[in-house]
Amino acid sequence: MPGTLLVVDDEPQILQAVAGILQDEGFEVLTAPDGETALKVVADGPPDLVLLDIALPGKDGLEILQELKARQPLLPVVMISAFGSVENAVKATRLGAYDFIEKPPNADNILLTVRNALEMARLAEENRRLRQKAAPVREIIGTSAVVRRLREQLQMVAPTNASVLITGENGTGKELVARALHSFSLRAHKPFVEVNCAAIPEDLIESELFGHEKGAFTGATSRRQGKFDLAHEGTLFLDEIGDMSLKTQAKILRILEEQRFERVGGSRPLQVDVRVVAATNKNLVEEIQRGTFREDLYHRINVIPLYVSPLRERRQDIPLLAKHFLQELARENETPAKTITPRALEALTNLNWPGNVRELKNFIWRLAILTPGPQIDVADLQLTGAPATPAGDLDRLLAMRDFREARAGFERAYLRRQLEECRGSVSLLAERIGLERSHLYRKLKACSLEPGKEGEGGGEK
Repeated sequence: MPGTLLVVDDEPQILQAVAGILQDEGFEVLTAPDGETALKVVADGPPDLVLLDIALPGKDGLEILQELKARQPLLPVVMISAFGSVENAVKATRLGAYDFIEKPPNADNILLTVRNALEMARLAEENRRLRQKAAPVREIIGTSAVVRRLREQLQMVAPTNASVLITGENGTGKELVARALHSFSLRAHKPFVEVNCAAIPEDLIESELFGHEKGAFTGATSRRQGKFDLAHEGTLFLDEIGDMSLKTQAKILRILEEQRFERVGGSRPLQVDVRVVAATNKNLVEEIQRGTFREDLYHRINVIPLYVSPLRERRQDIPLLAKHFLQELARENETPAKTITPRALEALTNLNWPGNVRELKNFIWRLAILTPGPQIDVADLQLTGAPATPAGDLDRLLAMRDFREARAGFERAYLRRQLEECRGSVSLLAERIGLERSHLYRKLKACSLEPGKEGEGGGEK
């Protein structure tokens, strides 16, 4: 994508000559006759590079250089002057200038210096992103068949540039899958830019995606880059794309087909190279039938469909996930990781997790923080508010292939409901369902259920 350059010089002939050289090479060129104007231009929307004359009216170029570096430390600045000297060159370099060239402007020298400065800025930005990504890529935890299949698909899909549509319920880890696609792709050293389409107001979504020019609408006081700009040569993750308006869908479709877009309020088309990964918890085929989602966009983004299974379809992964989250919390807080007993892991496996992996992670962290000792047991689950297996969740129980798992789930749901109706009284419950109290106590303990104090009418704690 051609860069945007700012040339600052009080001599109109020099300004025109340098601008012409750069425009012939495809750069977008902004100009300013003095330092104060240059600072305003940069404030409206930073260019990719500044060519700055030293001898300026008012504040000289070295003073403006200091202000530019204070506001935009990574902005490359090349100094220009007819009064070239070793002293000025050294001072400009110490203040943060990339290079120093003399007047009259030599086309080859200017172009070589500009290209080198832009490459330096690109490498600096790339190094910054790599440092941010120094932490290991979060892996997709699990040994279930659905998780193994998902990992296999990721290995095949990630190295390509194909658009991907990730579907699944809330909390299943669709963003994690999108980040894994980027991390294992040929674009891994480029930006990964995320847009939550459901969280951005409808009147701002186009500006967020495509950017805007100064004055494009009320409040647009400066030029702003959009997410497509920022994701150039990288990956753009459109989360909850099913919540995007039809108007914005049409523009997204055009960009995907042409790899070009215009900023809001702009007229110049900008070329972009972006891989789009989209995600949704909606059934887009049903949305198409309702008329709320474009069929042509659906086929454009659904080149590779990936489905992320809910936790109820991969219950065998819950113990692994629980241990992983305990280790993760310990690393973040630099504390010893707490352990969890097999009985507690079994109880976690039998619980219902409508919020999927996100809900499980939040609960495990709460459990680790609120459990006083180094080991988490079954009783700790109830003290921290473990989610229940709803008695009405019969369809889920009937869908289970493992008989023992289904029976355990039914027993817990059944005993919980009966215990609530008996107001926590074990004596009343034993008489009601025909079990000896000693046997019933063992059952309640195995199901992580605690009775209330008899005679006080207490419910489950």
